Amino acid sequence: MLRLTRPRFFLPVHGEYRHRYAHARLAEGHGLPWDRVFLAENGDILEFTEGSGRTVGKVAAGRVFVDGKGVGDVGDTVLRDRQHLAEAGTVIVVVGLDGAGGVTAGPEILSRGFAHAGEVDALLDEARGLVLETLRVCAPEELADRALLAQKIRGVVRRFIQKAVDRRPLILPVLLGTDR
Repeated sequence: MLRLTRPRFFLPVHGEYRHRYAHARLAEGHGLPWDRVFLAENGDILEFTEGSGRTVGKVAAGRVFVDGKGVGDVGDTVLRDRQHLAEAGTVIVVVGLDGAGGVTAGPEILSRGFAHAGEVDALLDEARGLVLETLRVCAPEELADRALLAQKIRGVVRRFIQKAVDRRPLILPVLLGTDR
């Protein structure tokens, strides 16, 4: 292609730096002077005239993430959460409570991306017992504070799973029912 097109300037644009460098050397080997070969980085601004080319500046550039219909609106926190979910999975603890903090349903514990169903059943059964015990020993004022209750459940389940299988999935307590 270099022999056929005989470019005045050459700018390899695909691959890692080492690939682009090898491609640039190939162009030089086909007679293109090295001062007409540009190994630009993302964001470099190049200016070409009939007889010359040069790098004239740089603009901010980087990866742009496309997420559904949004372009570039995925923040570092969202990416970090997604990476954590991909590596460790999630465990959801659902508990139905009455106005006094008594358990009306559950706790149901669901997991995704954490372990195979057969391996995790016994572990989650034990975690259910720990959640029930945590709720049983809570003082009435703790039962009235749903945020505190969720935090306590999250901590108990996190410590148990960390100790049992040395993993740190995302723990999501969901408390259903009426507040006092």
